[in-house]
Amino acid sequence: MNQVTLGTTGITVCQNAFGALPVQRTQKTEAIRLLRRAYEGGIRFFDTARAYSDSEEKLGEAFEGMRDKIYIATKTMASEPEEFWEQLETSLRLLKTDYIDIYQFHCANRCFRPDDGTGMYECMLEAKKQGKIRHIGITAHKIQIAEECAESGLYETLQFPFSYLSSEKEIALVNKCREKNVGFIAMKGLAGGLITRSDAAMAFMTQFDNVLPIWGIQRANELEEWLSYMENTPEMTDEISEFIRRENEELSGDFCRGCGYCMPCPAGILINNCARMALMLRRAPSRFWLTEEMQAEMRKIENCLHCNQCVQKCPYELDTPELLKKNYEDYKRVLAGEAKV
Repeated sequence: MNQVTLGTTGITVCQNAFGALPVQRTQKTEAIRLLRRAYEGGIRFFDTARAYSDSEEKLGEAFEGMRDKIYIATKTMASEPEEFWEQLETSLRLLKTDYIDIYQFHCANRCFRPDDGTGMYECMLEAKKQGKIRHIGITAHKIQIAEECAESGLYETLQFPFSYLSSEKEIALVNKCREKNVGFIAMKGLAGGLITRSDAAMAFMTQFDNVLPIWGIQRANELEEWLSYMENTPEMTDEISEFIRRENEELSGDFCRGCGYCMPCPAGILINNCARMALMLRRAPSRFWLTEEMQAEMRKIENCLHCNQCVQKCPYELDTPELLKKNYEDYKRVLAGEAKV
C-alpha cells in the first residue's frame, strides 16, 4: 500500500483511509467494532464531522485511550465565531480528546480569510494557538472555491470530491495542490455509490501520490474489501484503464452525486435518490428501488414547485428539476416494463 503525506501537515499514512459519515447509520456496537477492525487492519486516518449526527461519539468510544495511535479529522459548519467554538468543544468532548489533527470548514461556500469580516479564520488560528487543533483544513464541493482555497496558502488540507469520474479540471486541482504542498483528501471516491468496482476506484487513486481517499464504510464486508488492498493494492492495468474509459463514456454529462446538500425540498422530494434513479436502477440494481415506498417517493416529483432552491444549493450547479423530470420519465418506463432493471 502506498504512503501519502498530507502537504505541510507532515501526516503520513497509508493511502486507504476511513470516511466515517456512514457509521452514523450503524448501531453503536457494530460501528465501534468496524472502527476498531479498521485500525487492526492498518487504517490510521479517520474523517468525520460535527454534522454526521453521532459519528464523532462512536469514534470517541472506539478509540478512547489510543489517541496517539490514529489521526482524526473532523469538520464544522459554523458560520459565526460563537458557533465555531461551541462546535469545536462538542467535537472534542465526543471524540474524547483534547486536540483534533485536522479541523476543517465543512462544505465551505467561500474561502475564509483573515480580516474578511467573518472572524472565522481567526477562530482557526486561535484554536491552533490553544493546541485544540493541529492543522487547518477546508472542504468544498464547488471547483471555483476549491481552486481559490488551494491557491490561498491559508489551508494545509483541502477535501474535495475525486474519483475516476472526475473531470480534467478536478485532476488539475489535485496537481495544483501538489504544487502548493496542500494535502488533498478525496471524498466521494465511489461517486456516491455510482462506482461499484472498488479495485478500479483504488487503482485510479494510486496514480496520485498526494491524494488520500476516505472511503465511506458502513458494513463489515465493505471494510474487509478495502483492507484486502493493504497488501494486494490494485494497479492500473490495461483492463482497468479500458473499464474506466467505458465508465466515463457512460456517465459523461451531468448526473446527481447524491450528496444531499440540496435538501430539504419544500415539496418533500427525496432529491438525492430521485434525481439519480435511472443510474441507480442500472448500476446498482435493487428491488428496493421499485417498492411501493420508492414509487411514492418518485411520484412526489409531480408536485415539484419549480422554486429552484435545489438549483441554488447544488454544489455541482445541476439543473435539478430537469434531472428529476428525466429520471421520473425513465422510472415510469421501467415500471411499465419498457426497460429492464
